[in-house]
Amino acid sequence: MDATERVSPAGSGPVAAGSPGSGPVAAGPPGSGPVAAGPPGSGPVAAGPAGAGRRGGWVLGLALACHPGPALAVTALACALALGSGLGGPRSALVTAAVLTGQLSVGWCNDAYDARRDARAGRRGKPASDGTVGAGAVWAAATVALAVCVPLSLACGVLAGTVHLAAVAAAWLYNLRLKATALSWLPYVAGFGALPAAVALSLPGGPGPRWWTVAAGSLLGFAAHLADTLPDIAVDRAAGIRGLPHRLGDTGTRLLLPLPLLGATAVLAVGPPGPVDAWGAAALVLAGAAALMGPALGRRWRKAALVGAVAVAAADLALLLARGVAAA
Repeated sequence: MDATERVSPAGSGPVAAGSPGSGPVAAGPPGSGPVAAGPPGSGPVAAGPAGAGRRGGWVLGLALACHPGPALAVTALACALALGSGLGGPRSALVTAAVLTGQLSVGWCNDAYDARRDARAGRRGKPASDGTVGAGAVWAAATVALAVCVPLSLACGVLAGTVHLAAVAAAWLYNLRLKATALSWLPYVAGFGALPAAVALSLPGGPGPRWWTVAAGSLLGFAAHLADTLPDIAVDRAAGIRGLPHRLGDTGTRLLLPLPLLGATAVLAVGPPGPVDAWGAAALVLAGAAALMGPALGRRWRKAALVGAVAVAAADLALLLARGVAAA
């Protein structure tokens, strides 16, 4: 699975992926140079492959290893929620910086931890294993980003920061352990549900989040995990990964995916007091079409399910911004 496209579960997202320890590897893909080997089940790769020192190459490799797409998407979502909730410019910038550093740490942790498995599979576009940057440098970047994330998160408020850091910790746990288990969905649910909660708790007075925003975020996180994994179930199985989607199989995952997508939109539409308004009804119609068409087209276009999930998430974000994330 292309880790640069992986959604992080930390709000996330996703994002982020891990794997059980793989056996020793003597060399990476053609032209990438040697990759440090270790005993079966050993920890992360420490040595960088040949070519990592090329001028400017390690900078680009480090940028790609953080999973820039998902990291920026989740960060933009946090920024939109913060501004839409009335946090104001400076405090919204603080929330955005906390989420960004958390996402960077999760992405770099993923690439560094998966370096040996990716080299064995000969996967291209994986900087920590294809010779662009050493895994040790990626581990160092992940550690620094995590260290910066802690004070930034707590500066948003002790409770808000604790909620966000718990989501980041869940994403790291996904990378290092849970991805290959039946609980692979749990960090996604926790991370996506924590994002609106952390934003609400960052508001003056720390008001609690509205229950339907947390419920909708959690359902979207579950859907994101299914949609993100679906195109690569066969490849992941061959690598020994047995997360929930891999256990359900291609057909089971396709059949399950529309349910959390529709559930998230339904919660946002009917959760607030009063009857469903026109915006809620329109979002339900759009969500239904996108949720069903994505899996249906998946056999012809491998990213169709993920695109459908993104379309539903966009509609849900509009509803979320209209409803607000904090309790009155």
